[in-house]
Amino acid sequence: MIKFLSSIPNAVIIELTETLEGYRRDESHIVGDLPLAVVKPQGPDALRELVRVAKGEGLNLVPRGTGTGKAGGAAPIGRSVVVELSEYPGGISVSSAELALRASAGTFLRDVKSVATERGLCYPPDPNSWDQCSLGGSLATNAGGPCACKYGMTRHWAYSVDALMEDGEIHRFGIDSVKNNAGPNLAQMLIGSEGIFGIITAASLRLTHAPRERVTMLLPVSRWEDLPELPGRLTQNGFMPSALEFWDPAVLKCLRRFGPDEARRLPGEALAIIEFDDAGCASEVFLNMVMEAIGSMAESIRVASSVRQREAIWDVRRQTSVILKEQFPNKISEDVAVPRSKIRAFFEGAEKLKLPIVTYGHLGDGNLHVNLLFADKSGDAERNVISLFRLVLELGGTLTGEHGIGLAKRDAFLMLTDPWRIEAIRGIKKALDPHGIFNSGKVV
Repeated sequence: MIKFLSSIPNAVIIELTETLEGYRRDESHIVGDLPLAVVKPQGPDALRELVRVAKGEGLNLVPRGTGTGKAGGAAPIGRSVVVELSEYPGGISVSSAELALRASAGTFLRDVKSVATERGLCYPPDPNSWDQCSLGGSLATNAGGPCACKYGMTRHWAYSVDALMEDGEIHRFGIDSVKNNAGPNLAQMLIGSEGIFGIITAASLRLTHAPRERVTMLLPVSRWEDLPELPGRLTQNGFMPSALEFWDPAVLKCLRRFGPDEARRLPGEALAIIEFDDAGCASEVFLNMVMEAIGSMAESIRVASSVRQREAIWDVRRQTSVILKEQFPNKISEDVAVPRSKIRAFFEGAEKLKLPIVTYGHLGDGNLHVNLLFADKSGDAERNVISLFRLVLELGGTLTGEHGIGLAKRDAFLMLTDPWRIEAIRGIKKALDPHGIFNSGKVV
């Protein structure tokens, strides 16, 4: 064992090179350095000593959930120790009176959602990796998902977080209530910070009552150009879907060719999934009002007739990224976001710039998963990505909607972001982590 790690109590320490290789990357294209070790703390005493050792040895503590991130945030850099909280104690507890759930960071998000559901409650955030990712990872990256168009991102559902900070202690930020106005909200600063200020160890989450009805629709369109208007038509007529997803013609063609049987039968030149969970949404009156709002595009709309049919539709949507990656292993994937009212302008701008992109994703909130399928390591690919980012920023958008910055977008973030903002983030980092031990080299 590495000598300076031998003092860490109550922890599983992995140093076998073959095992460490698997910790060099997440689900992004980034491959980091080989970490010195992986530490799985089993109590706060292990974390306390780990911080002391990191300060003394100049280590970079890289927090890691299950490695499903897509921005290289968990990829080690330099003299790193990966801190994985899968064995950290905590469990799950629910307070129905407070509509709150408390869980440790290493808890699978699927278990959080399942426990809430068993009590007739709901924790809405549903990133594509919901059945694989950890709660801590979803908090650190402020994960999104299809439901974000109605229910918001992960940060909207967190009451408080516990986090390991630079003094080696675990501090709680926030209280289990929506009203807490005692100074700046440090819990919200930690959520989405990708572990650069400290390591989240647990959280209290806000729940809501589970919807009693749900209706899922497939909307094939014969003219792809009409689809960007769909979010505006719905919201202007008083409808807010719980999910609104889409595939452009190129992605749909790929799914039909390489996807499962359900994908091969998908109709239309382009296609949207619309889902509602309002009271009465399954009624004929509600569905007729939705179709009236959609207009002529609704002529071929299909309503899922069973839970099984709904699950088959969503299974294809969740497999989309995997299928594209299998067929185009060198593709570059970006998750830009623009305001809903700018979605059409985005596609018009991309066409004008001749950007070789195919797109799917969250039409309901303008979070577009843009892919350059035939990208290589040439300068053309990099120029196309920067042109894409500039277009998005000109439209009042952001260069990442839900995946984060990590290492994958760090250079572009530093190049295109207001320098004052960059220095402000660095100032906070220096104040909270003066020794630079928490995931340094990421974001800024």
